[in-house]
Amino acid sequence: MRRYAGLALGAILLASHLGAQDRTADVDRIFGAVTASAPGCAVGASRNGTVLVDRTYGLEDVEGGKPLTTRSRFDIGSTQKQFTAAAILRLVEDGRLALADDIRKHVPELPDYGHTITIDHLLTHTSGIRDWTGLLPMAEEGADVLPLIIRQQGLNFAPGTQWSYSNSGYVLLKEIVARVSGMSFAEVARTRLFEPLGMMSTAYVADVLQGGADVALAYRKDGDGWQRFMRLGNERGGGAIISTTSDLLTWNDALTNSRLGAFVTRKLQEEARLASGRTVRYARGLIPDDAGGVPVVSHSGGAAGYSTWLGRFPTHALSVVVMCNFEPVSATSYATQVANLFLPPPAPSPVAAALATARTVTAGIDLGPMAGLYFSEQTGDPLRLAAAEGGFSIANGPRLVAVAPDRFKQVRPNLFFKSQDDVELRFPSPGVAELVSPDGALERYRRANPHAHTPADLQAFEGRYRSEELGSTFEVLPAAGGIVMRLENAPERSIELAAAERDTYVRSLMVVRFTRDASGRVTALDYGNPVVRNIRFTRIGDRAVGTRQDQ
Repeated sequence: MRRYAGLALGAILLASHLGAQDRTADVDRIFGAVTASAPGCAVGASRNGTVLVDRTYGLEDVEGGKPLTTRSRFDIGSTQKQFTAAAILRLVEDGRLALADDIRKHVPELPDYGHTITIDHLLTHTSGIRDWTGLLPMAEEGADVLPLIIRQQGLNFAPGTQWSYSNSGYVLLKEIVARVSGMSFAEVARTRLFEPLGMMSTAYVADVLQGGADVALAYRKDGDGWQRFMRLGNERGGGAIISTTSDLLTWNDALTNSRLGAFVTRKLQEEARLASGRTVRYARGLIPDDAGGVPVVSHSGGAAGYSTWLGRFPTHALSVVVMCNFEPVSATSYATQVANLFLPPPAPSPVAAALATARTVTAGIDLGPMAGLYFSEQTGDPLRLAAAEGGFSIANGPRLVAVAPDRFKQVRPNLFFKSQDDVELRFPSPGVAELVSPDGALERYRRANPHAHTPADLQAFEGRYRSEELGSTFEVLPAAGGIVMRLENAPERSIELAAAERDTYVRSLMVVRFTRDASGRVTALDYGNPVVRNIRFTRIGDRAVGTRQDQ
């Protein structure tokens, strides 16, 4: 009996070994399009701390012809948010700050917004603070990110009432870590996170190029070749974390085994809760979700030519990381394919069934007349609807499918749309759309009313406009079909916008609205985009001397 048991065990071990070999070959096929003469990707996977995959494809340095290796370090982009959150939580454990602290206690130069913003609001993206990535394109040349955030006088919404991804919140969190600890954020991350876990190839750096040896450079396609594409220094919002696949798998293993303590691990993964009591699928630097019915905790990151995905599948003790140094590429897509090699077949997607029903509901109905540009009556935010099979797709938002001829539902929440709410789209009357939440909250939109702007209309907008919050002055000039805004002293920074309706111009989801006084004279403009609302530019004069309409 023992002999047969031994043979059976040997067969299991052999099958396991052969299975691991087969998985490596499958991983190689997934990355088959990455060539040895171009930038590429590094991939790692582990189960219960045992490495299953540790592979690299492509070049670390295209100009030098240096291949990627398992030692290569990548800028992990927003994947670093979990490290920022962990540093804050360690200080909370130390009793040096509290999640309920007013952030002005630690950064008193922030303005009084009329609402208390807590540290936890920053951690969970519920603060309402404007995202600096939406401010910087309109700010003065060379603006520093932290002072730019501090200069903002308004919020996108009252703290705790909505969810909106804000990189500004995490810039402030790093500043709070430094002020409370009396050390730089880099030093805190090194001594409280990286070194205790043995992550010796991971560091927080002010500039990626200062990361030392084995830093993977980032690129984008340029004709038949590759062009260096990296955001350095201030363009990175004050700094970056560089790391390897091995170190990031070590980090995931530490979270799995609570090596940073139960409090830190629990809080990192605990879903945020809005003032209404509704939870959202974002925790503190991590996103709890499911993939084909399998729980997953992850975060992606993108910075110029870098793309990263790091995730754990707790019920299967599986961790996966993919980092790439070129764009366009989706590390998330690669990681999903790799994870599927080690997970059971995914549950049937609800999308197919919902779409089949939607096709039946919309048979013979022309959705085109309902598509187009709408504006919120509450906030002025734009809503772009495009007709799609069985329903609509929303620009920068989810796909909706028909459940009735005039009602459309999301198949699943979208992380970056309406606080991830499971909204229903309705059309109660021609030219009117409504987004209705499960709790009954309703946002009403009206279709844009096109206005044929005459040359005289366009001339009325010409002038110089100043925002003290952004520290920038723009010139507004007529352009074919709309206007062009040019940053003064940096004419290469220009934005063309098309007419949407009277006094309103748009470019994708960017909106500029002009304001008039009682006499009808244009006195200001308000600027907004998906992560910034109502930045006021006051008119300070006519066109600058030497400006020509045809420039």
